[in-house]
Amino acid sequence: MKKILEFDIEDLIPAPENVLRSQGIPPGAEIPEKISELADLALELFAELCEPAGLIGDLSVSQFREIYSGEGRNEILTPVAKIFPLADHLALFAMTVGEPVGERIAELFDTNEFALASMLDTTASEATELAGIYSEQAYLEDLITAGDVSPESFIMRYSPGYCGWHISGQRKLFEYLEPENIGISLTNSYMMRPLKSISGVMLVGPANIHKFDITYPFCDQCIDKGCRARIRAMGN
Repeated sequence: MKKILEFDIEDLIPAPENVLRSQGIPPGAEIPEKISELADLALELFAELCEPAGLIGDLSVSQFREIYSGEGRNEILTPVAKIFPLADHLALFAMTVGEPVGERIAELFDTNEFALASMLDTTASEATELAGIYSEQAYLEDLITAGDVSPESFIMRYSPGYCGWHISGQRKLFEYLEPENIGISLTNSYMMRPLKSISGVMLVGPANIHKFDITYPFCDQCIDKGCRARIRAMGN
């Protein structure tokens, strides 16, 4: 079953300190007044321009196996390939903060307003991640409320282009989920439009199925290794 997600824009506005952290300013650092003003302006612009939309669709392990195979370009060994057969529930997702935000970012770069463009770009990226977090939490809560999974279950998102899942996997994901219905399209190079969009699969199950060591060859190419924080949050 596919479900259109609705977002409250207030839930997607990132904390200023998170935007500044992503700009390279560590917590507790003295923030120049000009930088603080830029962050505030970027947050105001984002709130005005944000047009969030999301879509989620349940599917079976066998259905996802076909989607995950994509064009046969995945790495031979990947965390996703190990985890999804063990999941109790799976759902594809796609969500965006909308085209107007990306258009404004491009306009600011075109008019050489690089500082504000960069700050707005960071704000939109943080907000897109918040949309993902909000969506996975809502999906898990729905499953727990319905009695479909244990309250001790955990959920994690995985996306084409990461963890050995080749970016070309977007093609079959889009064919199944049809996010064009909420205004998200796919280019020939597998990039999404609007640019500030995310897609992938949510896998729900016991904490232990999600835990893996970063010993895969492609782990060395990962910059932020965000999976580490999410796995640590599950506890021992």
